[in-house]
Amino acid sequence: MEKLVHTARLAWDGSTGAGYRFYSRAHTAAAADDSLRLSADPHFRGDAALLNPEQLVVMAAGSCQLLSFLSLAARRHVDVVSYTDEAVGHLSEDLRRARIELIELAPVIDVAPGTDEKLVLALVEQAHHECYIANSLNSTIRINPTVRTVPEREDGS
Repeated sequence: MEKLVHTARLAWDGSTGAGYRFYSRAHTAAAADDSLRLSADPHFRGDAALLNPEQLVVMAAGSCQLLSFLSLAARRHVDVVSYTDEAVGHLSEDLRRARIELIELAPVIDVAPGTDEKLVLALVEQAHHECYIANSLNSTIRINPTVRTVPEREDGS
């Protein structure tokens, strides 16, 4: 039997450099070229053009990780300028025990020059432990972050 995979894309950009009270919490969550209109997974005779509950769970896990991380980064005045994640959820192969058994998050985190990469990675881990969604699921959540330093803009920001 073919293994079922669900994906979601999350993205945020802005700056956490000014601290916790000042960065935008707005971000996008998308899957299946639509948002909020729902159907079952095509494997279960749903419409592949619409979002399904499995994708929403994956989005929720990724969104919670993103927001928990940004909160921690802002509190530490770590200047995160972009965060994207190609999240993937894997259903169990035993459909009698229907569950999303694994969610893989692969955030790509762009930071300002001079940012301590080890601190960013530690904050990713701390965010995982503080994420309500991760703490609510019985799925394994695996996070494989990539931290990139972006060059300063010509305007000095």
